[in-house]
Amino acid sequence: MVESFHWLYPNMVKPTLSDIIIFLTIIVIGWVLQNYLLKYIIKKIARFFERKTKLMTARIIEHFSREIRHAFFTIILFFAAGFLIEVSLFTKSPMSNIFNSLMVFYFFKGMYDVLTYYANHPESFHLNESKSTKLTPFKLRIINASLAIVAIILIASLWNFNLNGFLTGIGLTSVALAFGVRDTSSHIFGGLSMTFDKPFEVGDFISTEDHKIEGVIQDINLRSTLISTSDKGIVYVPNAYLMNRPIYNFSKREKRKIETFVFLSTDNTEQSIRNVCNEINKQIILHPQISKEDLILVYIDEYHTDYYRMMISFYIPTNDIREKYSIQQDILFVIKQIMDEENMKVVDPNKVKLKELIEI
Repeated sequence: MVESFHWLYPNMVKPTLSDIIIFLTIIVIGWVLQNYLLKYIIKKIARFFERKTKLMTARIIEHFSREIRHAFFTIILFFAAGFLIEVSLFTKSPMSNIFNSLMVFYFFKGMYDVLTYYANHPESFHLNESKSTKLTPFKLRIINASLAIVAIILIASLWNFNLNGFLTGIGLTSVALAFGVRDTSSHIFGGLSMTFDKPFEVGDFISTEDHKIEGVIQDINLRSTLISTSDKGIVYVPNAYLMNRPIYNFSKREKRKIETFVFLSTDNTEQSIRNVCNEINKQIILHPQISKEDLILVYIDEYHTDYYRMMISFYIPTNDIREKYSIQQDILFVIKQIMDEENMKVVDPNKVKLKELIEI
């Protein structure tokens, strides 16, 4: 078996039994060092940066740990093999190309692992508070794909691979395949559009104009977006579908509009209705958590045979859903109290319509 390498290394020496034992000993020692000592040192370095609150640096070191150890063991393996045949393996291009290709692979594999981790855990990617959302999971996946392409090109260049002919072939093949993957490509370009336009991010609550899709963004992939809805669980929505429809991003709102309606019987006098409208308007203005800069509307906006519809509309300077319902509850109780004080007659419009329908 050893003689078969003479064509590559003519000056190689046939190893003796003691050389083989030393070679195996070096391999075992190298494996132990990388699997225990080097792993321990890397973990300690990561903990050091973690204590210094440099969490991103600590996570990068942790995710590079395996590739660093593999690179170290590869170096040990090449030097041990060189010792075995008493010739440096790096004097010939095939073996040096293999070594360099492995080093390139380990580096880009470490980068890939880091970006994959942050793509799956975007909440952990914090440079600081103002930059915490600069790199979305979708962008990280695009970077990952780009890194894979760069790694392939670098390794191919080490082996003097004809990249021009290869890229030309890919270009011709891409044109032929484009007609068969139009839908998929439209979804990918839809994802790219979302990356540049940033209509929403992971964690945002969105809704389409027709309300067919409504929920919280869980993840943004190359082809689809994962949305957690209240009734259907996780929904995989093609990116092109979202980009071709108006999207309401409720998480981006700085204010929320509250609008409710009260249906007053026509038996109530005009003056009593006006008094009620004025008093409700006054109480809304007095509420400390209601925006005074926006319109506060308390008016009769519809007239029907048996009832008036009173519209009550105002804004609150918050996007918190619990605070919204708390304020709305306060106003509803105030409305009920004012109605009772004025002895206002309230009707159910649904029952009125049902009565009219029966009479017809």
